[in-house]
Amino acid sequence: MTICYCGNHLTFEECCQPYIKGEKKATTAEALMRSRFSAYATSKADYLIATTHVSTRNLFKKKDILNWCQNNHWTRLEIIETTENTVTFKAFYTDNHRQEQVHNEKSTFVFENGTWFYVDGEY
Repeated sequence: MTICYCGNHLTFEECCQPYIKGEKKATTAEALMRSRFSAYATSKADYLIATTHVSTRNLFKKKDILNWCQNNHWTRLEIIETTENTVTFKAFYTDNHRQEQVHNEKSTFVFENGTWFYVDGEY
């Protein structure tokens, strides 16, 4: 069993995997953010597309998402601040040139028809 990629002290199987497999729905924007980080770490592009709001989904192509997932090694997620609809975070990764990188973003989410969706982010 693997400790969850999102930084919780649960195993991946207990934490984010049920969201990614569609067995559970995220109950907060932060829970969705954490599961999306885990989806990047495990190259689950279909989940990333499905959890992106329909208003911005066409901006993200599966091929590009997979490329971003697979060409980087996702090492750590740090949540900086959360509100009901936003999550500010740092995603740490090693790029394909073995350089340490940090993706800093304030993401916006929307709760619609009982489901949380990622809308967009400020980098």
